[in-house]
Amino acid sequence: MSTVLVIGAGGVSSVCVHKMGMNAGIFSDIHLASRTKSKSDAIAASVKERTGQNVATYEIDAEEVPAMVNLIRKVQPSLVVNLALPYQDLPIMDACLETGVHYLDTANYEPKDEAKFEYHWQWAYHDRFKEAGIMALLGSGFDPGVTSVFTMWLKKHKLKTIRQLDILDCNGGDHGQAFATNFNPEINIREITANARHWENGEFVETPALSTKVEFDFDQVGPKNMYMMYHEELESLSKFIPELERARFWMTFGDEYIKHLTVLQNVGMTGIEPIKYQGQDIIPLQFLAAVLPKPETLGETTTGNTNIGVIATGEALDGSGEKTFYINNICSHEAAFEETGNQGVSYTTGVPAMIGSAMMLSGTWAGANGQGGVFNMEQMNPDPFMEMLNEHGLPWQVKELGSPVSF
Repeated sequence: MSTVLVIGAGGVSSVCVHKMGMNAGIFSDIHLASRTKSKSDAIAASVKERTGQNVATYEIDAEEVPAMVNLIRKVQPSLVVNLALPYQDLPIMDACLETGVHYLDTANYEPKDEAKFEYHWQWAYHDRFKEAGIMALLGSGFDPGVTSVFTMWLKKHKLKTIRQLDILDCNGGDHGQAFATNFNPEINIREITANARHWENGEFVETPALSTKVEFDFDQVGPKNMYMMYHEELESLSKFIPELERARFWMTFGDEYIKHLTVLQNVGMTGIEPIKYQGQDIIPLQFLAAVLPKPETLGETTTGNTNIGVIATGEALDGSGEKTFYINNICSHEAAFEETGNQGVSYTTGVPAMIGSAMMLSGTWAGANGQGGVFNMEQMNPDPFMEMLNEHGLPWQVKELGSPVSF
């Protein structure tokens, strides 16, 4: 039984805190803080109604390290779970270092002034966390997160080596909006409009954004166009699986989404450089995010399924030659909403955040030889995490394919 402090009050946080409330044996004392306390209060009220668990709430600017330090010292948690924006990763890590508290997040650091999300900023904290005897677990969402665990489970149980890896993220849901994003609009659009990068023959190869498209038939969704993008787990997977010859990340987008995004780009609404408007500096993308539907409001109207997984090809563990395996999860938007009041994209990230937290609080995942430091999901034993996925709403399946992917 442990005390946990969650930072952020969006859809992912709502799912995570609800699931923590459903597991009081692990999360005995839950605290939730965000910039807008009323959002935390709404989550706390829902958790109380659905689970009977009390959640204490606070107002915090997570970029203010002294304020974060004061809050951590007040709450005295065993773990800080960062479900705020990626911009806040480093300040929250600084606060955890100063207070000697473990840290977890779901997405790597990204500077505000450049759409460039990489792990090196957070990896640089490893020695300081090790010296402090505390652990930071990076990327405990679905992608990154579960996709990395899927990959390492395949390497532990099916493949001696992994030569090729494709991560396929399909949201087959329909929210009924003309244009909306299923997670934070600012982060979502920054990711999509950035140049694509994939790992090939020992280096990253860059291509224009949304320039590579293939169709794939997803189980319980159907045929969808998916686009090659860059995603942070490619950086960590290529580091921890050195034999990788090629690794790619794919995400599905409908034609209407691409049409709206193209128009918004053409009129400058996806820009991240400040412009003057009525004497004030504004960031076009931040303004756009403010007027778009909030992801946490989409749950009630969203129908359909997500289907996220990895396809890996390599040398079989049993010595039978090269084999290809596909491991994935299918999540129902309607079931996610019924359980937590949130749509499936928030659910597929919030549940792994809860599971990663449970792994740390139980000591099941404790870093290298139980010492402190900064770690990615690929460095952990995948088996207990995979078991909890099945137990807590994200069951997975694995099958052997007849050949490597043809795209």
